[in-house]
Amino acid sequence: MAIARAIAKRPELLLCDEPTGALDFQTGKLVLDVIEKVNRELGTTTLVITHNASIAGMADRVVRLRSGEIVEDRKNLERLSPSELVW
Repeated sequence: MAIARAIAKRPELLLCDEPTGALDFQTGKLVLDVIEKVNRELGTTTLVITHNASIAGMADRVVRLRSGEIVEDRKNLERLSPSELVW
């Protein structure tokens, strides 16, 4: 429901803070599928903040922080679909 409310105004940027944090594996994949669909169909850019390193596999770009500083900034050469993620 939160994603539906967030995209109602068709924002250019969607910020998702731990969108799968309290979810089981299967439900988490469904949420990531929805986020991917929103990006594709609405042209939205989504920033996902997560402690789940596996989710980074579906990103175009990954920025890792440690103690408030950037320790890695890279582009994924091959992106995974949410169905390919394992955690």
